[in-house]
Amino acid sequence: MWSRDQINSDHRMKTLLDRYMDDTVALLDLYEDKDGMRKEEVAALSGPNEFVEFYNRLKLIKDFHKTHPNEISVPMSMEFDELAKSRENPGSDDAVMGDFSDEEGYGRYLDLHECYDRYVNLKAMPKVDYLAYLSTFDQLFDVPKERKNYDYRRYLEMLLDYLQGYSARVKPLLDLADEMDNVRLEFLVKWEAGQFPGWPKETSGALAHTGAHLDLSAFSSAEELASLGLDRLKSALLALGLKCGGTLEERAHRLFNTKGKRLDELGPSLFAKSKPGKMGKSTRDAEKQRDVAQLEAQLYRLAEILGEQRAATKENVTRKQARAQGEVDEEEEVVSEDSDDDDDDDIPYNPKNLPLGWDGKPIPYWLYKLHGLNISYNCEICGNHVYKGPKAFQRHFAEWRHAHGMRCLGIPNTAHFANVTKIEDAISLWDKIKMSKASERWRPEQEEEYEDSHGNVVTKKIYEDLKRQGLL
Repeated sequence: MWSRDQINSDHRMKTLLDRYMDDTVALLDLYEDKDGMRKEEVAALSGPNEFVEFYNRLKLIKDFHKTHPNEISVPMSMEFDELAKSRENPGSDDAVMGDFSDEEGYGRYLDLHECYDRYVNLKAMPKVDYLAYLSTFDQLFDVPKERKNYDYRRYLEMLLDYLQGYSARVKPLLDLADEMDNVRLEFLVKWEAGQFPGWPKETSGALAHTGAHLDLSAFSSAEELASLGLDRLKSALLALGLKCGGTLEERAHRLFNTKGKRLDELGPSLFAKSKPGKMGKSTRDAEKQRDVAQLEAQLYRLAEILGEQRAATKENVTRKQARAQGEVDEEEEVVSEDSDDDDDDDIPYNPKNLPLGWDGKPIPYWLYKLHGLNISYNCEICGNHVYKGPKAFQRHFAEWRHAHGMRCLGIPNTAHFANVTKIEDAISLWDKIKMSKASERWRPEQEEEYEDSHGNVVTKKIYEDLKRQGLL
């Protein structure tokens, strides 16, 4: 579920994690002491004249403050106080952590218009509208290999560059480098096995292996092949890489001998001498095809990661297309008039702090009260998180935040604890449930029964007491 506060929170967490990693690297360099300064400092402080070294450093500090009397050292706690204020006031101006365009709606939708323009300008590609493109831009396995040329690769690189940048802005805590490494490893396994979608391995027959277009299964003798003529036999032999010279009968016999055989089963004397650089060219072509297929594998993974934003984008485009053209024109006129009258039109007038709708404007107040969004529910188990409206409050009992809070308390998140938000209530209810289960548990020392020789049924404890007394 899209949330502006969640995106800002992830960006703040990413900033702190990056700072933590930078400080860790700096501390590691200090402890390794590659320049030897730490060793010299420890030797100076632990030597026979440690007090002399102490007073020398104290003098340096005093001299510095005399030279810079107005120097103020800002404690690190103030920085974290500012961070806490920005987190508590999500509506403030400095709460904008991600750089998104208007079409992207602060990480809610995708903006693939430039990629779509590049796609429709590719040669031999089907012309589709933007909505159909949103549904099929990752179905690259349907594109024939002959159309995957240099322009197609440039289009893939452009699309990947946008999706990777968008993923880094929407999900800053996601390790894209690690995801792409895993994709490359899985791709290499599928590529070697010939199981990657859209790039099947060549079949094993001799003619089919090299892509020749002459089917020998329809011919039962070399004489029937000879009826095709010199030019047709020559093209079939060239496709196999065999010698194509000689008379009509020689060509027919040479081609008929390849029926039902693989290329490695044919004699070396039948093959034509390869031209220099031909094998190197085929190797380079295979490497280019593998690089293009690897880009497709990365695109498949990014499309899977951004599935939620993709579905929301399709709904938004469908909703816009369903609106009448007159409504669009009227709205554009209203927006232009508002922009002339109000310089600060980016910030909508929202005195009641209502949620924003799909158009970026506050929803009507009657709709706000209809859904109960004016009622706040506080959950102590979720860390005093506030939920707006009964629908969000009831849904949160099955979400990760509440489940994590219950797990930290050592309590299973079952239906017994529905609508329980206080930690004390949850613990007392769990104790009561454990006592109830303990009372219902079968106790063999009290409930196990024995029968004596006279047919009397007694408990295990009474039976053993009577047995020890010899009364049985």
